[in-house]
Amino acid sequence: MKPEICLTFLGTSTSTGVPIIGCRCEVCTSDDPKLKRTRSSIHLQTPEYSILVDTGPDLREQALRENLTQVDCVLYTHAHLDHITGFDELRAFCWQRDTALPLYGSPACLAEIKRIYQWAFLPSNNNRGYVRPEANETEGPFTLGKLVITPIAVEHGNIDTQGYRFDYPGAPSIAYLPDVKTIPSQSWHLLEDISVLIIDSLHKREHPTHMNLSESISTATQLRAKQVYLTHLSHELDVDQTLGELAEHFQFAHDGMKLTFPTDA
Repeated sequence: MKPEICLTFLGTSTSTGVPIIGCRCEVCTSDDPKLKRTRSSIHLQTPEYSILVDTGPDLREQALRENLTQVDCVLYTHAHLDHITGFDELRAFCWQRDTALPLYGSPACLAEIKRIYQWAFLPSNNNRGYVRPEANETEGPFTLGKLVITPIAVEHGNIDTQGYRFDYPGAPSIAYLPDVKTIPSQSWHLLEDISVLIIDSLHKREHPTHMNLSESISTATQLRAKQVYLTHLSHELDVDQTLGELAEHFQFAHDGMKLTFPTDA
């Protein structure tokens, strides 16, 4: 049996989570477990590495649900709070390590994480009970084992934001863009004809910093993406009612969904 890579959707909601506190809409009061959404994040397991993308406020819940016991590195898309405030939960993945936990992100993103969690980056932080991070700025493609990771600059309001492209021998190429309003021209070639595209699709109405459903569908179609998973979903999007509007190669992601691909490793 060939080794595999496995991508798990740890969370698929926008910054509020679903259900929203105090909301009595049809989605927020639904009994459908697929409509219970935590803040957006994914985990990618390759034959060599356990990789976490973003550390949102629901990381503890997500890790317990998925029995996630080891993380070898963390990739950050940007420094909005719904993507970084589970930072201290990384303690559980540092206790068993003799070396610092590598973090990857843009210079601006890592600078903001260092500002908020400055204690973790002090030279005196050698306690195995704390998060012990090692910041690595992503200026271009880099490798983790046989996996090639390419940062993809995207536009998402006024904060420095990037998605990631993952290429592993024998497996389909995967792009993860959870927070995006537009894709600049210099990033477009990194996404054309992508095998698997995971992209922001907040809801149906217009939003200033996120793609809505029609924008994500249009973008994925222009990119000629082979398979598309919509994420970062709000409670305004009733996926059961909307599913019939999508082409066959589009799906709504949900928490706990797993995508598994064979490799040539």
